[in-house]
Amino acid sequence: MTVPLALLGLLERESSHGYDLKRDYDTYFGRGKPLLIGQVYSTLGRLARDGKVVVGPAEPGAGPDRKRYVITEKGATELEAWLTEPIEAEPHLQTVLFTKVVLALMLGRDAEAYLDVQRAAHLQRMRELAEIKRAGPLVDKLLADHGMFHLEADLRWIEITSARLGALAAEVLG
Repeated sequence: MTVPLALLGLLERESSHGYDLKRDYDTYFGRGKPLLIGQVYSTLGRLARDGKVVVGPAEPGAGPDRKRYVITEKGATELEAWLTEPIEAEPHLQTVLFTKVVLALMLGRDAEAYLDVQRAAHLQRMRELAEIKRAGPLVDKLLADHGMFHLEADLRWIEITSARLGALAAEVLG
């Protein structure tokens, strides 16, 4: 998720203050990684500098005066282009999982043990995600589904790789 584009999307929905943008970002996109308020304002500053948002006059509030940010046509055009372009189809042909297995084999370490530990970590995370799906709001359930599908694919890869470790060792050790 790119923070500037997410903020533009939130601003297209409605003009907002920085603290409101942080709250909305954290609610919808910040699961496990909320934005720092400084990041919100530095990003809004860059968006304003680039002509994608404008800053309205300061408004009095309960605390310090607050500025309302409004998306510009340039910002809306960039957001629209981003929303309509597909993201790059993954799979990555180089992953940390793969790199660790190959290096373990090259270095004479126990790649099967690494795969067992990784499998256990994935299964633990899947249990956590299952609990989120059971008790969480719809946004969290959908994010948990996404994560579980990726973990399931990794687990299938771990099983196939475990079955082929001997052949892989022969290939990488040449």
